[in-house]
Amino acid sequence: MSTTSGGRTRAIGLRLLLFDQLPRNMYRGSPLAFATDGLALREAQLAIGASADMAVPPEWRAFFYMPFEHSENLADQTTAVKLFTELGEPNYLDYAIRHRQVIEQFGRFPHRNAIVGRRSTSAEEAYLAQPGAGF
Repeated sequence: MSTTSGGRTRAIGLRLLLFDQLPRNMYRGSPLAFATDGLALREAQLAIGASADMAVPPEWRAFFYMPFEHSENLADQTTAVKLFTELGEPNYLDYAIRHRQVIEQFGRFPHRNAIVGRRSTSAEEAYLAQPGAGF
């Protein structure tokens, strides 16, 4: 990852990994996996607003965009699809589109329900029963 003056871009990238990726992997299956999502999203919004994502190689940009994809807000999902479209990496874009479709349909990620103590609707239960449902 390249740096800008004072290493700001590196620091932003590291905070994004710390707030978005690390909890998901350290606390998988626990509500703590999502505890810093708001911090990650805010950091990503600031980074994109300052074009910090353009100061890193394309292979790192996905980490700047994933907090939008992990949000249960439809506007954030639309932003994720836009950013991944601009990135031009089909696999990331496909995943972003699938995330947005779930939020469009349910308004949340049903696969998180049991983890965070939410009750699933019958439609969500039917979705989760499908092979490959969830992320």
